[in-house]
Parts: sequence; structure tokens; C-alpha cells
Amino acid sequence: MQEIINNNAQRHHENFWQVVKSYYQLTKPRIILLLLITTSSSMWVAAKGEVDPLLVLVTVTGGALAAAAANTINCLYDRDIDYIMERTRHRPLPSGRIQPRDALIFAIALAAASFTLLTTFANLLAALLAMSGIVFYVLIYTHWLKRHSTQNIVIGGAAGAIPPLVGWAAVTGDLTWAPWVMFAIIFLWTPPHFWALAMYIRNEYAEVNVPMLPVISGNETTAYQIWLYTLIMLPATFLLVFPLQASGLVYGAIALWLGGIFALKAWQLLKNPDDQDMARGLFKYSIYYLMLLCAGMVVDSLPVIHHFNTVLAENMQSLIGGIIGTILGA
Repeated sequence: MQEIINNNAQRHHENFWQVVKSYYQLTKPRIILLLLITTSSSMWVAAKGEVDPLLVLVTVTGGALAAAAANTINCLYDRDIDYIMERTRHRPLPSGRIQPRDALIFAIALAAASFTLLTTFANLLAALLAMSGIVFYVLIYTHWLKRHSTQNIVIGGAAGAIPPLVGWAAVTGDLTWAPWVMFAIIFLWTPPHFWALAMYIRNEYAEVNVPMLPVISGNETTAYQIWLYTLIMLPATFLLVFPLQASGLVYGAIALWLGGIFALKAWQLLKNPDDQDMARGLFKYSIYYLMLLCAGMVVDSLPVIHHFNTVLAENMQSLIGGIIGTILGA
């Protein structure tokens, strides 16, 4: 078997750029992009829209390296089940284009580069948080939970919720309630996001004995759990507006609009739990939801929008006070 894998590697890698492409694929770059968006948005909120571009570049790069290290180790650990599933069989490790030893060395180098970069140009807290994300994703999710518990992506979702903490820490050097609310939003967003995907590719998870909730408990239970997490997640998004006042009314309006669509799609899936198109639709929308919600945080943090929020809030307070005074006077 090892000889066959080596032959495959030689056949697939005909030039240097194909080697680079294989290592790039090993990091799961599409997953990293979403993590970097959440990192950047927390930095903008922490800096009140006036973040240092160089600090953003350093933090995003360090976060990308940390996420790439975690994803590489995940691919290394899961190469056996990746080989079984048609969707993942052609990834660099199960196809034999990259050897396990080389993947491990690559992951260690990525993690070391991330820690060095963040410690040198941001701060130690940001670097340690990034490393904690790697440890949690590899040990808690990949090694312990993924193959043994239906709550794998619920608890494991904490790893994907760490980037906002890294971004905030890079700007301020500490952690307040606001970044922990961002952490909670992503933590609560993760189950609807991944369970919708799991409902869509349920048979693939069943084939490799990964105990995703739809495989063990069925689509009805999964759709109900998605609905519950959605109902908890949506109010959490408004905590940034009140009582924390880390974001303003512009973000609040965006969160209300995006959340309404999310709730509608989750409700439709609840009523039609066996409809794979609805599950796939919710999964795709959940990606756009998080991206646009983070974009709303960034826009709201800009100084011109902050001034608009302040004026609007003062006018609303005066209006409400006038109404109450009129009622009491009557």
C-alpha cells in the first residue's frame, strides 16, 4: 500500500507548483477565509473603526497560519475516513500526493510561524489564544469528539469561535465582554451551520461511522435542534447593541434583517426536515449570514456611522422621553 501511495505522489506532482497546490489544499483555505473575516470584524469593533492596517495584516496572517496548522493536522488525523468518502478521496493525504510525516512537519512549521508572528508584532495574549484554537480543534474536536459524540460540532465549535478573541486581544491587549459575545455568536451559529450540511450529506457520514446528529437521531431531531440554536443565537447578536453598546443601531438593523431570514429558513427546515434542498439552502445562507453580520460590525464601527448612531440614539431618547412626559402629564 505504501508503495502505491508513493507512486501516486510521484505521478501527481509533476512540477513544483503542483506541490505548492497540494500543500495549499491541505490547509482547507475556504474554511480559513471565514475565520479571518470574524477576526477582522472584532478588530474593527475593538478599535472603533480606526484600526492599524499593519496590525490587521499581521493578525490576519498569524490567524491564517494557526488555522492552516489546525486544518492540516485534521486532514492528517482523518485521512482514513477521507479515503472512504468520494467527496474527500482526492485530498492530498488520502490520494498519496503528500506523506503523513511531511504533513506533520508542515503543520508544526505553520504553528511556530503563527506564534512567532503574533507574539512579535501583536502581543502574547493574541498568540496564546491562536495556539489554544489549534489545541482545542485537534485534541477536543478531531481526536475526542468527532468520532465519538453527536455533540462533536457543538463543543468543537468553540475552536472556530476563538478568532474574534484573537483579533480583539491584538488590538487592546485584553478581553472584555464584547469579544466574548462575538465568541458566543459564532459558537451558537456553528450547530445550525454544520448540522444543515450534515443533513445534506448524511449518507457520507454514516458510511464512515461519524456520529453526526442526523445519522444517529434523524433529520427531525436535527431540524428541531437547529431551530432551537437559531432562537438562542439571534438574541445574542443584539447584546453587542444593548447592554454592551459595542455596536450601534446600524449593526442592529443589519442583524435584525439577516436574523429574520435565518429564522425563516430554519423554520422551513423544521417543517420539512427531509428536504435536502432546504438543508443545503440553510447551510449556504449560514455562510453568507456570518460574513454579512461581520461586515455590519465593521460598517457600524466606522467613525461617521458611530456619529450617526449617537445622534439617532439621542433623538430617539428625546422622542421617547417626550412621549412618556405627555402620557404622565395627561
